[in-house]
Amino acid sequence: MRVEEVFHPGTLTCEASDPLAEVARKMAAEHVGALAVLDNDRIIGIISERDLVRAIAERADPQEQTALSFASRQLETATVSDDTKDAARRMLDAGIRHLPVKQGHMVIGVISMRDLLAVETWL
Repeated sequence: MRVEEVFHPGTLTCEASDPLAEVARKMAAEHVGALAVLDNDRIIGIISERDLVRAIAERADPQEQTALSFASRQLETATVSDDTKDAARRMLDAGIRHLPVKQGHMVIGVISMRDLLAVETWL
């Protein structure tokens, strides 16, 4: 199966300068575990629930510290034509649960480990 068959189109984002408190509110409101971090409409990282937990553990001020301060900057991505098993393997190898999905140079959505588990469970 291909990523294009299971990913979530559209990318939920935050700005690099957004305070962590706003990032957490947005994740909660949208019921997602990660947001793409943008700087002038360019994706520069991804911030996840794990990153927010790390911020809390480090006693970061959620009003003062920004998304960029705790975002993962080494960005792994998938393409719409990638095989879902390959995407899952890359996630496992990198220890991550979300991959932005690209078509050409544009990020068009996200695929999560939950999406890939659903594929394996329901097929």
